[in-house]
Amino acid sequence: MDLSWLSAFLVGAGCLALGYLTGTRHRAHSIVVKQNPAAFAVDRNKGPLDIEKLADIVEDFKMVLVVRNDLKMGKGKIAAQCSHATLGLYKKLLHRASKALGRWEMCGQVKVVLKCESEEDLLILQGRAKSLKLPTHITIDAGRTQIAPNSRTVMAILGPAVSVDNVTGGLKLL
Repeated sequence: MDLSWLSAFLVGAGCLALGYLTGTRHRAHSIVVKQNPAAFAVDRNKGPLDIEKLADIVEDFKMVLVVRNDLKMGKGKIAAQCSHATLGLYKKLLHRASKALGRWEMCGQVKVVLKCESEEDLLILQGRAKSLKLPTHITIDAGRTQIAPNSRTVMAILGPAVSVDNVTGGLKLL
């Protein structure tokens, strides 16, 4: 009887020690990442984006991803490029438009994927978004798999649904 109690205690102590070591290792990694703001230094030095003002007065925010249809990317490639565009825009807004990101998150992080037919169309849409002071991010592919290097593949745009629709409303779903 005493032996089973002792083995249960040792197993429990071992699990506790393993959990502690795993937790402190993870926490130390997180601290290093948080204390290295080099990736955001440029964005922090600029002021907040105009989209921040809209986040205070407009409730319905969404993100639209515009995929270039002429590149004939496979489904997996499109998914990866959309992920890059989403993350790229998110990182761009993290420190300069946190209210806008918060508003978008409160709306359920709405994402709509549409298609355009050329790089020229993509750049025209980006110009239209910029004229409305809506933030965008265009993903540029490295060209290691399906498409040529430096190809603009997907544009992400975030803002009030009405404003985003003014830019992308004429496009079709992918």
